[in-house]
Amino acid sequence: MSDGDANSNHAPTRRDYMKYGAAVVGSGLIAGCSSQSESESESEATPATNTASATPETEATADTTTEAGAGDGYTVSMAPMGEVEFEAVPESVYTGLPYGADMAIASGAADAINSIYYPDYHGTLMNHFYDRLDGVSFEYEGLTDSWNLGKEGFYELDSDVHLSDPAYASTLETLSRDDVVEIRTQIGPWFGNYYSDRRRDPPEAWAEDYEYYSLWGIYERAAQVFRAGDRARALREIHSSMRSEIEAGLPPESERPSVALTFKGQDDTFWVYHLNADGFLNAHTQPLGAIDAFGDTEFEGPQTQVDYEAMLDADPDVVLVLFTLASSYSIADIRAGLEADAVASELSAVRNGEVYAQGARYQGPIMNLFQLEMTAKQLYPDQFGEWPGYVDGNPYPEIPADEQLFDRQRVADIVNGNL
Repeated sequence: MSDGDANSNHAPTRRDYMKYGAAVVGSGLIAGCSSQSESESESEATPATNTASATPETEATADTTTEAGAGDGYTVSMAPMGEVEFEAVPESVYTGLPYGADMAIASGAADAINSIYYPDYHGTLMNHFYDRLDGVSFEYEGLTDSWNLGKEGFYELDSDVHLSDPAYASTLETLSRDDVVEIRTQIGPWFGNYYSDRRRDPPEAWAEDYEYYSLWGIYERAAQVFRAGDRARALREIHSSMRSEIEAGLPPESERPSVALTFKGQDDTFWVYHLNADGFLNAHTQPLGAIDAFGDTEFEGPQTQVDYEAMLDADPDVVLVLFTLASSYSIADIRAGLEADAVASELSAVRNGEVYAQGARYQGPIMNLFQLEMTAKQLYPDQFGEWPGYVDGNPYPEIPADEQLFDRQRVADIVNGNL
């Protein structure tokens, strides 16, 4: 049964000013089986298959907004939804992981956000970046935690748009196939592309028409939902300029460090991720072209757990520790524990003081600008200036203006609509 067929027994949406356009061709929404929620913690324990990249990181600027007839109507197109038609800019927005919220904020829609996964953690993390941008902030206190939100929770939020992938939503235990369709028709449309995170296979029912985008490709399309394409183009120009500067300044490959991208596990273990894998999760590491200390290690899923002995065998020059650029995890405590351990203390990264705090991989455009700058400095201080270090609980550190890789005031002006 096609998505269109599934709607035939429903009354017209009570939001007549906002509706779907063309449904995905032949895409029967499948019933939810057990799967990692888009609002789940970023340990990313669900195995997945990497698929070939269909849209490179340097994809062309999106221009997907079209007029939808009389008045202010417009449509925005992105896989897997196809064309989504709007007759007004959304005033109430559901988001899951922080990349959706960051995209809405970058589009000038911060006040419209009604939900995010783990508000205290992700809100704190995002504000650690926004604190360096005049007039930009995220008022996350009191927002609904979008983790495991069932159908009734979506009705309570009553969102004009859901910045989440319906292909992904169709796999959740808390939502049935019919729930996903009902939410679209009776509350508000879905708009997201989740499986570009690692360029992995979507559910089979959606595979034929699925497309993959870079982080910036998704953002440009999300910005169109808020009629903020000018903001997206301006921010992407800053990102492109910074990437060009970084790529031009990279040392020869033979002089680049080996790097372990990690999350600190329990006891004497790390979870390690591939540094240069496809997908927007690596939008802050892949452009830097460093050597993946675990590049020759095959993972059964998106990451694997290793003990200190295995880390010492790989002996990376630099260890990046995810999720420590917020108060929930302490980079100081992690460093102290490594230095006190007989095996971990022998790691080159530990001995040389090159264990660094990192943020989140589910990053939106503003987060990506900061995280790309941060990681460039952590890996290549001689080329891009030294990373000043991160102090637990503090915002992103102050960096002298002449050592910044992008203009903070320009970004703040764009986000605030002062183009």
